[in-house]
Amino acid sequence: MTGPIRHHSVRVPATTANLGPGFDALGLALDLHLAVRTRDRVPGAPRVSVRGEGAEAVPTDDTNLVWRAIVATCERYGAPVPDIALEVANAIPLERGLGSSSAAIVAGVTLARDITGIRVGEPALAELATELEGHADNVAPALLGGLVACARDDAGALVLRRAEPRAGLRLALLVPGARQATAASRAGLPGTVDRADVVVQVQRTAHVLGALLGAWPVVPGLAGDRVHEPSRTAADPAAGGLLAAVRADGLHAWLSGSGPTVAAVLAGPEDADRVRTRAAAAGVVVHELEPDLLGALTCPDGGCGLAGSGGCAQCPRERLQSG
Repeated sequence: MTGPIRHHSVRVPATTANLGPGFDALGLALDLHLAVRTRDRVPGAPRVSVRGEGAEAVPTDDTNLVWRAIVATCERYGAPVPDIALEVANAIPLERGLGSSSAAIVAGVTLARDITGIRVGEPALAELATELEGHADNVAPALLGGLVACARDDAGALVLRRAEPRAGLRLALLVPGARQATAASRAGLPGTVDRADVVVQVQRTAHVLGALLGAWPVVPGLAGDRVHEPSRTAADPAAGGLLAAVRADGLHAWLSGSGPTVAAVLAGPEDADRVRTRAAAAGVVVHELEPDLLGALTCPDGGCGLAGSGGCAQCPRERLQSG
């Protein structure tokens, strides 16, 4: 790059993928965020400074995932890689099925675009982020916000459709202390699925999608998955037991991403009380959240990417200052 760099900040939401039977197809953005700001790099200083969730485990050198995504985006579009530093404030638990890696990758690709001036839209960024992360149902809602359905057409092109989840939707995320790497969890999935299970999966996915969009009421008994949950809960009895207990309380619940977090729809205060009771008994942390509707929000220093002026309540810089 030539001339001074106009630094940017980005705020990226956590995600919950699958939403029950929508394996590798459905994802929802959550009001829990990763914030990253670019700044001038001090010679000899670490590339990245990190605070918040997982700060002790996140690399601060050039292997940092946000930085790697910046480099990959510049290389993809032929832009010089800016020699910048990154300031990170993270509220997303790592390796808990809440899209922490997706948020880091989305932060990197969006920052690279906005700092360098690469002319590329969200569909192409989503495709690149999917290549880097591996799962569109994680990166797409982190980029676009809301509820996203992901598929590839007959030509192999990634097709994304974003919608607003039903008004008033509120979720509880029951987050254990133990981590679960997605790659390790996916390695244990079955190689084949019975045809009858496939039919049940498709039927349930249609009902769950409509319910989360507000087309009809949620039916908790349709939230169960036949493709990934059986093997994952068998490998993690604690997560499986918690998921079964929450469902037994009559809640629409699912294993968030690859787990071990359990997500549940809260229909009212009684549901929230039941979830808190189950969480206390299991020794896990509860986050009660609404969907994030904005997705990745970037703002240049001295400006605002949403309101066009200062003082925006959604400002990523505010997250960095207060996080």
